[in-house]
Amino acid sequence: MELNIGVIGTGGIGRDHIRRITEVVAGARVAAVTDIDAELAGTVANQYQTRFLPSAEELIQSPEVDAVVIASWDPTHAEYVHACIRESKQVLCEKPLASTADDCRRIIDAEIAQGKKLVQVGFMRRYDKDYLSMKAAIKQGNIGAPLMVHACHRNRTHIASHTNDMTITNSGVHEIDILRWMLEEEYVSAQVLTGKCNHYAAHGLQDPQLLLLQTESGILINVEVNMASGYGYDIQCEIVGETGTVRLPDPSALQLRSEGRHGFGILSEWSQRFVEAYDNEFKHWVSDVKRGKLTGPDSWDGYAACITAEALIRARNEGTAVPISIGTRPAFYH
Repeated sequence: MELNIGVIGTGGIGRDHIRRITEVVAGARVAAVTDIDAELAGTVANQYQTRFLPSAEELIQSPEVDAVVIASWDPTHAEYVHACIRESKQVLCEKPLASTADDCRRIIDAEIAQGKKLVQVGFMRRYDKDYLSMKAAIKQGNIGAPLMVHACHRNRTHIASHTNDMTITNSGVHEIDILRWMLEEEYVSAQVLTGKCNHYAAHGLQDPQLLLLQTESGILINVEVNMASGYGYDIQCEIVGETGTVRLPDPSALQLRSEGRHGFGILSEWSQRFVEAYDNEFKHWVSDVKRGKLTGPDSWDGYAACITAEALIRARNEGTAVPISIGTRPAFYH
C-alpha cells in the first residue's frame, strides 16, 4: 500500500524531495503540494502529476494525505508541525524544527500529550554512510575514548539573504546535531571566536566563525563554519581519541595525475554531497511511518540543536563562553 505524502514548500529542497519520493523511494507517492508561491507550486504539481492545494493547513487536513514533509520557510515550521500533531499525522520537518528553543519545547509538550511520536527532524547526515562508519568505529573502541573533534563546514558561497545567525542555525546546526549523535553526549558550554573577515563574504557578515563546544565528559569540539570559501562545498571531520583517530573521508572522486599534478574534483553544492543520505533518510522514514514507529531524529533532538544554537549565538554576541543546559531527555523519546 502506497503512503500518500503531502509536501509543504516547493523551493529547491522541496522540489528535490518531491523528485525523491516520486523516483527513488518505493511505496510512497506525492499526493499534494503547496507553497506560498502558488504559481510555482502549480507548476511543480503539473510536472509530477499531483494535486496543488492552496494552503498548508488544507494540505495537512486533507484526508488524501497520510503524512507530511515540511520544506517551507524556517519560521513556518513550528506552526505546521503543531498542525500535523493536531491531525495525528506523522511529519518529516526540515531543520530547524522551530525558530526558538521555547517553540521546540511547545512541540514536545504537544507531541507527548498526543501520546505518539509523530515528528522527525531532517538531520540527514545521520543517514550518511561515512558518518555511520565513524560512529561505529567509536562504539567499537577503535580509537579509545574520544578527546577532541576538529570539523569544518565550508560553502563555496552563500545566498544574498544569509545572516550571521544563519551561519549557526542553518549551516553549523548540522555539525551540532551529528557530533552530539556520534559522541552520544550533551553539550555543556558554547563559545564562538571571530577574527579577520573574508572580504568575499557579504558586507556585514562575520565569516568565517569558529564554534567551540564542550560535552559533559569534557570532549572539546571546534567547528569552522565558512560561508564563502570560494572553492566548493567541503565537509571535514576528525575525532581524536586516546589511542587513535577517525576521519571523515573526502567524497569519492576521480583522481587525476597529469602534467605534473595530482588532484581530484571538489563538489560545489550541498545537494551533491548528501544526495545518498537524503535518499536513505526518506526510505527509512517512509518505512517507519508505514509500521507506525519513527526511529529517526526526533523533537527532542530538534530542541537540543536549537538550544545549542541559541547558546552559540549568545556567546558570539557577548564575546564570552555560555553554559548550555539541555536537560534530561523525556522517557517518551527514549
